[in-house]
Amino acid sequence: MTDSKNHSPEAGSLEGRVFRPRNPKELAEAVEQAFDYRGDVTLKLRTGETIEGYIFNRTPTGSRPCLQLFPRGELGERIIAYEDVVSIAFTGKDTASGKSWEAWVAKKESQRRAESAQAAAEAKSRGHL
Repeated sequence: MTDSKNHSPEAGSLEGRVFRPRNPKELAEAVEQAFDYRGDVTLKLRTGETIEGYIFNRTPTGSRPCLQLFPRGELGERIIAYEDVVSIAFTGKDTASGKSWEAWVAKKESQRRAESAQAAAEAKSRGHL
């Protein structure tokens, strides 16, 4: 699979990468990555059509593997057969980029401390502490 990287705001992010799978296995891997990606992708199809949108589902097995995509600026969804995909570009902002588990835990702990301090202040003002 050819992978070109135009730019990437964060190491390890797929944002800005373009995958041009050379066989069905590479295509299935690229679709899985696009499905896990939390941003829009741009698909180039065998017909020459280019579609930008968010992949929200895929059916990687069966007689005709396909993906489901919410096209940008359109109502509804599109179903696209894997075999029709020539390339997948990770063009949208990766909304999960930089949001590690550790950052989430630190944020939640900070929120808990603030809630605890507020509850203690309210209890003190009522004369309970």
